[in-house]
Amino acid sequence: MHPSSRDAASSVSPEEIARFGALADKWWDPSGPMRPLHAMNELRISWACRHFPLRGRTSRRVRVLDIGCGAGLASEALARAGHDVLGLDASPNGIAAARTHLENHPLPDGSGPLTYRVGSAEELVAENARFDAVVALEIIEHVTDPERFMHMLADLAEPGGIVIVSTMNRTLKSLAIGKIGAEYLLRLLPVGTHEWRKFITPAELGRYGRSAGLSIQAIAGMVPSLTGWKESRNLDVNYIAAFRKS
Repeated sequence: MHPSSRDAASSVSPEEIARFGALADKWWDPSGPMRPLHAMNELRISWACRHFPLRGRTSRRVRVLDIGCGAGLASEALARAGHDVLGLDASPNGIAAARTHLENHPLPDGSGPLTYRVGSAEELVAENARFDAVVALEIIEHVTDPERFMHMLADLAEPGGIVIVSTMNRTLKSLAIGKIGAEYLLRLLPVGTHEWRKFITPAELGRYGRSAGLSIQAIAGMVPSLTGWKESRNLDVNYIAAFRKS
């Protein structure tokens, strides 16, 4: 039996929070240190929204938790898609940047409500919070215990709800492209952003999901192209998966 997430040590790594918190004021710069996230954001958000559960027979407006939201890049996109979004991050700097950006760039008419909160998954689990969809984008490779983290994502989803996870595969190709190439050669990311040994294979992610009572519904690779990032069957580097809670 997996230990209850309520009794778990914190999933939050102080070193990771400090690293990303230091980048908060540059998060929204499309040419800055988060430019790979800007580049892939349209794809990962559209893919996630396609796999959200129906509310009733026709409505796709759902209550979404964007966990590890940073300065709100995905949260704002999810709200613009019409969803009711809570952006959660353990970094006060990240949430402050998210709130400032939202204040300076109000969402257009037709957007769903968007709120931000400083906190952790453990806190929401302890409050018995539940969401139609739980989104964890490029975060699971930065937590202290990815399997326990998947249990918390499952705890936070309503029965029949969807958990969306995007991450990086642990392959030689991802080492060459996602770590050495992106950080050291092309300087697309600050050095030290990723630790290749913490990358998660699709088989490992699937096993963590099953352990948490989640069944995988879909999985796709995300690859760059001349016209922007696109969905692919190639899971060698970046990929995204949808799980359903029974």
